[in-house]
Amino acid sequence: MIPRQLFTDPRLPALLLGAASAGVLAAALIFQFGFGYQPCILCIWQRWPYVAVLIFAIVTVLFRRWQGVGDALLVASGLALLAGAGIAVYHVGVEQHLWAGTASCGSTAPIGTLSVEELRARLMATPITRCDEVQWSLFGVSMAGYNVVISLALAAYALASARAVYTRSAS
Repeated sequence: MIPRQLFTDPRLPALLLGAASAGVLAAALIFQFGFGYQPCILCIWQRWPYVAVLIFAIVTVLFRRWQGVGDALLVASGLALLAGAGIAVYHVGVEQHLWAGTASCGSTAPIGTLSVEELRARLMATPITRCDEVQWSLFGVSMAGYNVVISLALAAYALASARAVYTRSAS
């Protein structure tokens, strides 16, 4: 028999979401530092929701006695992952040339008041990664495409878990 507490405690779903987020972040860092795939700005933006979910998971586990916080953080995790899926969909659209990328796609950091020599040195030293060029794909799907699927699946799990935890703990 499965203990009732398993369905009323947000810690297990939070741990699973945290582990999945850590895995996605680890994979991104392995691609970047292990295989030399430099991320574009949209790739970097897609990492932030996973960082947020990881932080939410840690808070849920560490502060389990705060009534309702874990439930709320499961909802926040779901919303963060939906935002990440939105960024990933936008990135896929940029890769497929359905729309233009942001102003920082394919450009270097803000130049401010640099001299021509400083600007030239920065441009020569900075590897430029364009958002509209697919660096890696598997079965014709880019990393951003896989991120759409992963983010949506994790968001659905987070929101369904939050509903289940809230419904079962309220009764």
